[in-house]
Amino acid sequence: MKFDDMRPFIEKPFDFIERMGLKAVVLEPRNIRLMVPLAPNVNHIGSMYAGALFTVAEIPGGALFLTTFDVTRFYPVVKEMAIRFKKPATTDVFIDAALTEEEALRIASEAETFGKSEFVLEGEIKDAQGEIVATSRGVYQLRKHV
Repeated sequence: MKFDDMRPFIEKPFDFIERMGLKAVVLEPRNIRLMVPLAPNVNHIGSMYAGALFTVAEIPGGALFLTTFDVTRFYPVVKEMAIRFKKPATTDVFIDAALTEEEALRIASEAETFGKSEFVLEGEIKDAQGEIVATSRGVYQLRKHV
C-alpha cells in the first residue's frame, strides 16, 4: 500500500478523528508526523481540549503500525497511555514519532515468534511555535493475526 493510500486509515478511522480534523503530515517508513488543528477542538478557556491532545498522543502507535508493519499479518493494540500537560495549547499541535529499523525488526520478529510484542513510544506534542504543550508515553503491542 502506498503511504498516501494510508491517509484515510489515519485521518478518518472513525467519526471522532475526522471531526477533530487530525491530519497525517508525514507518512514514511517508520516515521510519522500528525497535526490537529485548534479549531474545532477549543475548550471552555480558549485552548485545545485535553481529549484532543490525548488523542493526538495515542494515534502515533497506529500510524507507525501502518507505515512499518505488514497489516495482513499483524494488528496494533494500545495497552497503556499517559499524558502530562505542560501548558495550554492555543495553536494547532503536532506530534512526531519514529521507530528505528532495528526496533521495528525486533517488534516484528517477536510478534511472529510469540504472537505479540510490546513497544513504547515517548511523545512530545508541540504547538505551532515548537513549544512543548504535553508529553506522552504509550505502551503498544503488535499482535499476530491467528
